[in-house]
Amino acid sequence: MRIDRLLARLEQEPERPSNRGVPRMSRTRKLLFGTTTGLYAVIVIAVLFRTDLVRLDWQVMLFRPYKQWPEMHAFLDYFVVLGQRGPTAVLVAAWLGWRSWRQRTLRPLLVLGTSLLALNITVGAVKIGLGRLGPHYATSVGSAELFAGGDIFPSGHTANAVVTWGILAYLATTPRARRVLSVVAAFFALGVGATTAYLGTHWVSDVLLGWAAGLLILLALPWAEPAIATAEAHVLAWRDRRSTTRIPGLAPSPLSPVTRQPLLPSGRARPAEEMTAEEPQHSETAVVGGRAPAPSSPGTGVGAARLHHAPGRQHPLRTERAPVTPQPPAGPRRPYGDRTQPRPAPLGPRGK
Repeated sequence: MRIDRLLARLEQEPERPSNRGVPRMSRTRKLLFGTTTGLYAVIVIAVLFRTDLVRLDWQVMLFRPYKQWPEMHAFLDYFVVLGQRGPTAVLVAAWLGWRSWRQRTLRPLLVLGTSLLALNITVGAVKIGLGRLGPHYATSVGSAELFAGGDIFPSGHTANAVVTWGILAYLATTPRARRVLSVVAAFFALGVGATTAYLGTHWVSDVLLGWAAGLLILLALPWAEPAIATAEAHVLAWRDRRSTTRIPGLAPSPLSPVTRQPLLPSGRARPAEEMTAEEPQHSETAVVGGRAPAPSSPGTGVGAARLHHAPGRQHPLRTERAPVTPQPPAGPRRPYGDRTQPRPAPLGPRGK
């Protein structure tokens, strides 16, 4: 395919995603949201009361998976980057920014920003509030390591992977694309969570709570859609106001020979109607582009512009002029014939 045809196809403005059916809080979504919220609460309670979930955390930690399968360590060190907030946010924001430019809408970027903001607030608050230490900093076997100044519970890598990659499926405009992107997002989210448990940077309960936290953000996004639409309208209106103020209307130059008018001795410009009424026989219509302009309203436009010339005296024709005879020079000058006579010698002391 030729490059110009590809660019022309990309320049075509498709239907905006906001007009293709924004996800609503349906009964199924509300049921999933309630179930995930209950699972979130169960995990937190299980860790607080040191149930079998905490025992499982210690068993996996003492098993040390990264020592059982060391050949996978190098690859998984790079794979876990797909859950870090910085690289994944930049990558997904670049893709959604291109979609926003192509589809002439800010909704993809606003949805991403809203979800990341909600994720940072909710996950960050729980991390700081519970203060759990990670497996590498554990102090006593069998302890939940809560309220010890840590920030490991829930897993931020896992929750970020769920939200960042799940946004692509949430913003999909066709059912097929939504199914495919849902599978891709689930693969990255499950893979990043399992990788953090393999590397020993998170407890198993951290990963479980991270999955629940990210899924809650995705399920609650339809509640934020009205606010996102309002924010988009305000941003577009602000952009339109700035564009109109930066490109003012073109005004005719005050020094143009067509539009300027002679000034009176007092400095006041004479109206075009007054000048036209006083000197109609000496006015000429300005010609633009080799032809006379179309008539317009009196006193305005190019059609009403006039070039006024002051009336001058009539010059006589060549046949009417009187013959001119040479006249002798006037004044005290001598006749031309006297200049041929020799001048007398000057008188001096010897001529006395």
